[in-house]
Amino acid sequence: MSERDYDVIIVGAGGAGLSAAIEATEAGARVLLIEAGAKAGGSTALSGGVYWAAGTSLQREAGIEDDADSQFHYYMTVNQYKVDPALARRYCDMSAPTFEWLVGLGVNFPLENLYVSGVDKIRRGHRAEGHGAEFAEVLEGALAGRSVDLATHTRVQELLIEDGAVTGVVVDGDPVRAGAVVIASGGFGNNRRLWAELYPSAAKQGELAWYIGADECRGDGLEMGRRAGADLTRPDIGLLLMTPGFAHDVESYLPPWVVHVNHEGRRFIDEATEYSVLSEVLSTQTAGECFAIFDEAARAEAKAHPAPNWAADRLAEFAEKGPVVKADTLIELAERIGVRPETLVTTAERYSADARAGADSAFFKAPAHLRPIETPPFYGVRIRPAIVCWTGTGLRIDAEARVLDQADRVMPGLFAAGETTGGFAGPCYAGGGASIGNAVIFGRVAGANAAKRALG
Repeated sequence: MSERDYDVIIVGAGGAGLSAAIEATEAGARVLLIEAGAKAGGSTALSGGVYWAAGTSLQREAGIEDDADSQFHYYMTVNQYKVDPALARRYCDMSAPTFEWLVGLGVNFPLENLYVSGVDKIRRGHRAEGHGAEFAEVLEGALAGRSVDLATHTRVQELLIEDGAVTGVVVDGDPVRAGAVVIASGGFGNNRRLWAELYPSAAKQGELAWYIGADECRGDGLEMGRRAGADLTRPDIGLLLMTPGFAHDVESYLPPWVVHVNHEGRRFIDEATEYSVLSEVLSTQTAGECFAIFDEAARAEAKAHPAPNWAADRLAEFAEKGPVVKADTLIELAERIGVRPETLVTTAERYSADARAGADSAFFKAPAHLRPIETPPFYGVRIRPAIVCWTGTGLRIDAEARVLDQADRVMPGLFAAGETTGGFAGPCYAGGGASIGNAVIFGRVAGANAAKRALG
């Protein structure tokens, strides 16, 4: 790639980068959009396509009263104020306008796809009809006819810094200059070396751990920003999904009819609880793991929905070759999986009585999910939070998507958005769609502000 002049260079063509490119070109900037992969879309294209928002036209159509203030209060409270309030406020203020922006571009959000996302009772999860692929297709399609060059199969090595300002990037050893740079190259989910440093909760899961996002999420943007002097947000933030390790499939929806017990043989949660909460509570148990327990009757009637790997025939297969453990008695099962035998028996007896009565007296799980544990053989499988959904440690930015250095000073010419950044994500995932929302909203902010700087 030879040296050329652009107003704005955007590194990464996922949800954040595409949104940044749209806004930058809307402001009149000439944009170079650089993507390390074969095509645009990134992790957004691989996602479930949910956008988390409050006060939208779709909510009003459904008769739901909601607004940015309520969303902000929920977000800050559920995260115990361990997030950047300015970023959270900007997100909430822009979530509804950005929803309408997405609809205007052509993303279709059916009314029936509006659902409760998170641990609040308000339906804020807006799922696109075509899931994440539709997001990517619509955003990329919106670039048609605009002043943007898309370079795929292209990896940026460094940022150009001249007179204290970021003035471009280095690609294949050649400088490419611009008035501003936006880093939107995703997180570091596909970089185990960075897990050890920045996401030890994932690193300690060892070989069981794997990443569900785009292969190109190697932390390139984080690393080049850090080398240029950017500050990073606090480590060990992200979302780990629970998995028995059956396959490298997204197993975030474990079946609600199983019983989760810890090493002490006790239940510790309603097993139908929202997946991000399940993972967080699991991390507080002994060894950060639990065991899913069920009997032959439950196995025999297990269906493929919502967890295909937990269908009856698949469970029988896993019981023969592993990792499911099969035993003739609960005592034997407890000894084989390493939980306290007498307590497991007591737990199973109480749970079975509750199941027959149709009321969970311990954690109040919905009656439809209750299955007795009394028909041998009995089964157990170890569950650990080991699927890396996204990483939440990244470049520190302000509410204008400007990257900050270690003294909290704005780094002139450098902006960032999406999973490359940190500060918005906290210890509790507020709800499905917040990660796509973070990408699109701050992508828009970064693109607009980068163009403003470049064009004066």
